[in-house]
Amino acid sequence: MAAMTSSPGASRDGRPLLNRRLAEFGTTIFAEMSALALRTGAINLGQGFPDTDGPEQVREAAVRALRDGRGNQYPPGPGVPELRAAIAAHQERHYGLSYDPDREVLVTAGATEAIAASLLALVEPGDEVIALEPYYDSYAASIALAGGTRVPVTLRPGDGRFSLDLDELRDAVTPRTRLLLLNTPHNPTGTVLTRAELAEIAKLAVERDLLVVTDEVYEHLVFDEGGHVPLASFPGMRERTVTIGSAGKTFSFTGWKVGWVTAAPDLVTAVRSAKQFLTFVSSGPFQYAVAEALALPDAYFASFLDDMRAKRDLLASGLTAAGFEVYRPAGTYFVTTDIRPLGESDGFAFCRALPERAGVVAIPNAVFYDHRDRGAPFVRFAFCKQTPVLEEAVARLKSL
Repeated sequence: MAAMTSSPGASRDGRPLLNRRLAEFGTTIFAEMSALALRTGAINLGQGFPDTDGPEQVREAAVRALRDGRGNQYPPGPGVPELRAAIAAHQERHYGLSYDPDREVLVTAGATEAIAASLLALVEPGDEVIALEPYYDSYAASIALAGGTRVPVTLRPGDGRFSLDLDELRDAVTPRTRLLLLNTPHNPTGTVLTRAELAEIAKLAVERDLLVVTDEVYEHLVFDEGGHVPLASFPGMRERTVTIGSAGKTFSFTGWKVGWVTAAPDLVTAVRSAKQFLTFVSSGPFQYAVAEALALPDAYFASFLDDMRAKRDLLASGLTAAGFEVYRPAGTYFVTTDIRPLGESDGFAFCRALPERAGVVAIPNAVFYDHRDRGAPFVRFAFCKQTPVLEEAVARLKSL
């Protein structure tokens, strides 16, 4: 065989090596900014992972599973029965939603795989997928892999929050629209869709016979009264909604990569058909530990929320004092800021310079937009860190 003489980025016939559907997606901004944090010694408030582990009893449950030989070999494809039962019990306990653990629950390799498997299963080339912009970067990549066309509906800033224009959402639906991809509580803006907004979205989905995939991984981080309201709880939505949850955000074990899908049997079967060719199975021993975590008493969830609320307020106040315009989040563990009061307008340039200027790393929100200009002045900070770390970050940002 003749040696290939083309560049590493192209095959012999000049065709790019990377699938064209992924050509627009390079190295994620999270990898870039985390590497920048390591190189400069800056405090990393960019990537959304905690800097401490979750409950000791949950970690010990994983150790017990390892030692007892539970999950060290391939677990069942849908997930271990104990975890599927715990997920179903969790949905019933917190939201009054009843799911059959054997037919309506699927365990995945984190929420990221749940999103990818759902879109690969439910979307075909030419189908339109409406997503709320800005959106988590894996949404766009998963839609592209499925051959779908993403249709962004932009959340717009005003009155201290990023809001959804329901008329704009309705106008975005066309005869080619297959699916709505929602995220509430919303990353990166921290917006929590209200009960009234969710009711209108449900009404639209039923009227236009749309499928809905809802990413609800921050369900236990809603700071306003009333807490999280699942879209599947609205009339006509249970049979058309794929709800995605995750243990990583609630229990601070993001490296375990344990997520799940709850949906009607036909939807779960479809998602499982795609999921089995992605990871097949994953996180065996950790599944048993997450089953125990989901059964923790209400006091755990309340304490977790109170701790994150205090950290939110600490960072939000510090960012305001540093000169940012701050959109105090109603949910998640991220604060979105506007850098224009600091005399800046380019979030990419600002974030790349911030480690040298102030010893802190953040994420430019423009990476989450199709309309990059709409996200240009916004920057996201994570507050899922130890309080002394946040206090030091706030002190450093005063130099701005």
